[in-house]
Amino acid sequence: MGKRAGWARKRDRFALSAGAISAALLFALLVPGGPATLPAAASPAVANEMPERRPGASTGLPVPRFVSLKSGRANVRRGPGTDFPIDWVYRKNGVPLEIIAESHNWRRIRDHEGDGGWIWHTMLAGERTAIIDGVSRDEPVPLRSTPSVEAPATAYAEPGLVASVTTCKAGWCRLDTKGYQGWVAQKKLWGIYPGEEFE
Repeated sequence: MGKRAGWARKRDRFALSAGAISAALLFALLVPGGPATLPAAASPAVANEMPERRPGASTGLPVPRFVSLKSGRANVRRGPGTDFPIDWVYRKNGVPLEIIAESHNWRRIRDHEGDGGWIWHTMLAGERTAIIDGVSRDEPVPLRSTPSVEAPATAYAEPGLVASVTTCKAGWCRLDTKGYQGWVAQKKLWGIYPGEEFE
């Protein structure tokens, strides 16, 4: 009982901190003074290759695949049904999640910390988002004006930022959040598979 409650509290803290992170601007224009220092979410290493994918049992869409949280409040259950207990609650929309299984109208998801559970399908959206990842907690990531390391930085993103992803190609992804746009190397994002391309 105590262990389970502690785990649920941990997940609740993550949900709240994710909301605080994405609610803040977390960007600083490339001008004297530099980016603000804000907290970052811990996350595991990004995979080095595209995973093997298969059609989902319920939708026929590729599994695994990335989606985003559509609802501002979503229960994560221990199994695919309302009879299963709620282990934690997400409290911020837009967070990227990976669908790793389907069961009728339920989706088994995994987050950027590697934890998982089951969510009702209408709580998820096809809009792609990503978390700035794969860098040290203290190292802001430049958003480039074009997909090149030689391109000037138009802004900086703090690790842990949740941003919309509009395009990915040739190892770069274009991010859009709070009126800022720019290109970030794909390897520095969680929510995009290595080598994945889309527009």
